[in-house]
This record gives sequence, C-alpha cells and structure tokens, in this order.
Amino acid sequence: MTSPVLSNHFFRPGQRIAVAVSGGADSVALLRRLLEERQQLGIVLSVVHVHHGIRQVAADEDATFVANLAQINDLPFHLQRTDAPAAAAALHQTLEEAARNLRYRFFQELIEKGLVDAVATAHTSDDQAETVLHKLMRGAWTEGLSGIHPVVIAGPGTILRPFLGNSRATIEAWLGSLSQPWCEDSTNQDLAHTRNRIRHELLPLLSTYNPQIARQLARVASIAADEEAYWQGELQRLMPALLLPGRPTRGGGRSASTHPEQETIAIEAVRLKQLHPAVARRVLRAAARRLGARLSFEHTEQLLALAGAETRPKSKFDLPGGITVERSLREIRITKGVLEVAAGPEVEFLMPGEVHAPEYDLNLRVECVGTEQSQAKHATLRTWKPGDRVTLRFSRGPKKVAEVLDRLHVLGPARRNWPVIELEGNIVWMRGVSVDAPGFLFTPVT
Repeated sequence: MTSPVLSNHFFRPGQRIAVAVSGGADSVALLRRLLEERQQLGIVLSVVHVHHGIRQVAADEDATFVANLAQINDLPFHLQRTDAPAAAAALHQTLEEAARNLRYRFFQELIEKGLVDAVATAHTSDDQAETVLHKLMRGAWTEGLSGIHPVVIAGPGTILRPFLGNSRATIEAWLGSLSQPWCEDSTNQDLAHTRNRIRHELLPLLSTYNPQIARQLARVASIAADEEAYWQGELQRLMPALLLPGRPTRGGGRSASTHPEQETIAIEAVRLKQLHPAVARRVLRAAARRLGARLSFEHTEQLLALAGAETRPKSKFDLPGGITVERSLREIRITKGVLEVAAGPEVEFLMPGEVHAPEYDLNLRVECVGTEQSQAKHATLRTWKPGDRVTLRFSRGPKKVAEVLDRLHVLGPARRNWPVIELEGNIVWMRGVSVDAPGFLFTPVT
C-alpha cells in the first residue's frame, strides 16, 4: 500500500526533530514515516509526549505505549506531565484549549533549551477541515480561516506539520497494512467537545452535500493563508504612514503618555475614510493589535462608522482588554489605559511551606529542590500590580506581568485579581505560567 505523503521540503540535513506522538494513529504514522525517511533526509529524531492529566489511567497507558515506541526505535524520549483540567479552570479556558496551550508551551521549552530544532506534529487534512469549520462558526477573519499552518515559527525553532496532505482514513489504512497498533483516545468520541461534534456530526452531514468537503475546506485554508501573507506585507508598507503616536500638542508636535502602562495610537479620520473598507478594516485591527486588543467585526464596524461621521461624534467607548476609543475633530484614537487593579488581600506565609487562600481559589505547597535552604523565608501572595515584572522559565529576561496576561488572553475580573507570589522583591510564582524560580517547587494541594 502507498505510504502517506510526507512533505520533505520542511526538513534540512542535521536538523533535530522531536516528533509529537500522542499514541493515536496520525502521530504513530508520522513517526513511522520519518523513521523510514530519516537517513535520506539526514535528520535526527526524538519523541515527545505530553500527559495532560485528563484520563489518568488511560493517559498513563498512552504514555507507556509511546515510551515503548521510542525505546524500540532507540530514540530519546521527552515526557511532560501537566494538569490540563486545573489550567482550564484557572485560565477560564476550555479543556481542549488548555491542553493545547500546555502542549505547545512544552514544545517551545524544548526548542528554547536547545534540545531540538523543531517539533513535528501529525495534523491531517481532516484536522484542517475541522479547524476551518470551527473558526468559521466562531466568526474568524481571514487569518483564522487559514487554519493550521504548515510551518509556525517558535522562537529559534519551528513547529512543522508535514502530514497535512493526508486524510485520516489513508493513514489508518496504511498502519493496518503494517500491522502497527495505535491508541484510541476515548475523549475523541465525547460529543461534549465542539470539535468532536464537528468531526462526528457536522462534517459527515456536509459530506452528503459534497463528498469532497474536507478537501474543499483545506483549499480554503490554503487560499486564506496566502491572502493573509499578502495583507501582512501590505500592512507593513501602509501602517507607518497612517499611524500617529500619542496625542497632538500645540505647535504641531505629539505627546506620548508618561504612564508606563498607557499607550495611544491615532489615525487621521479623513485618511481612514479614504481607504477601501477592506484596507481600513485591516488597518484598524492591526492598530488595535499593537495595543494588545483583538477587534470583533462589530467593534471594527463601529470604528469605521466613527471615521465616516461627517460631524464630530460625542461617543467614546471601551473595548475588551482595557482599550478606549474616541473620536476627536480629526482623529480616531485608540488608547490602552491604565488598569485599575483591585486590591486583593495580601497573604503572608513561609517558604517552604503551604499557603491556603480561598479568595484566590488557591491551595499551594512550596518545597525546596536542588538546594539547601538555611531558613524559611517570608513570602507574600497578592494580586499583581501595574509595573510588576516576572521572569518566565527559558525566557531571555523579565517581562511585564501585564504583557504575560495579554498573551494568556486574561480579561475582566480574572485579570484584575490575578495572583502572584513575591519573595524578597521578586515574583517567584504566577498563576498559569511557569516562572523561573530556582530552588523552589510549587505544587497544587487537593
């Protein structure tokens, strides 16, 4: 039987590739194909597996199955154990979102630590079709409809998807011809998850109208990806001439905010009005994205209406993420305001030790690891404050906590009350991320 198509142009001689293997058919097949091609490609393989802590017994069996695959083929094995249910609850994400974020965070860590150059995942054309449909139902723009990208930059390395040209049926038939077993994840049948309903209900229904629907949706993704790449180049050309920093001052200059947490971008209303709507929408969304906001269709149209008003409207409105929009006589101004952080309770405790704080829905044990602590130290659990900085594991330096929360898409009350632990003036723990805190291990207490 013909082997699944492997996009060999993704690889270069000497590249260290970690193959993400869940134990399912797609990832097992990808590992088998790369093993077949590794000598010709000149690549060095290893296996990476993430245990999400969702199906404890079955997940343990999957991890053992993948570990055995790696051992049989004499490949290094990278195992990461996570708690996706806890992360989903803390970050107000779906279980699928939390698991995916934890998985890709570990891939990023492997790359940033210099252990691998790239991670290869086994996404198929069926995954692509499901993703496009999912994004379409959620109101995605063109970049969302581009679906799963074949290559994603991940710091100094890349995430590669060399199996996108294959269907799931083709892969399973090939594994069957090899008598190669794989694991079945029972959660893939759970119709409580939207993606599973798309896979088992919506796509089969659509295939009764067009048997090639999965292929057509994959083509939509390819077209959208090319469209988005073109527009990104156009925006890089257009934005410098359209965006104005800060606010105008008397004498013709412009002033920026003196507050470190505030930034303003302005666009001349008349110039925005002159743009084609397709261009104007992208300019507005790109401007808001520079301030950490993502505009919905409704918000984008509201901004376009402001620009098109013949007289100066008196409206001023807020967007998610602490963004304020206002129209002056000549400009549309988008401002990332100063976040007024609610003063949550401060809880002092000793490290090592335990802290129990129902106000933060937090029970945490802190242990010393790899070093001898001569005495316990006083630490403080508190709400983050503007100006706080935190050093994440494997990052190149401290980052503003506000920026980390932007990356986590944390908004509203959850953002205002996000907990951190401070020790001797440094943040050593922060909910939802892995902080560089040598000598300490933080474990949730159930």
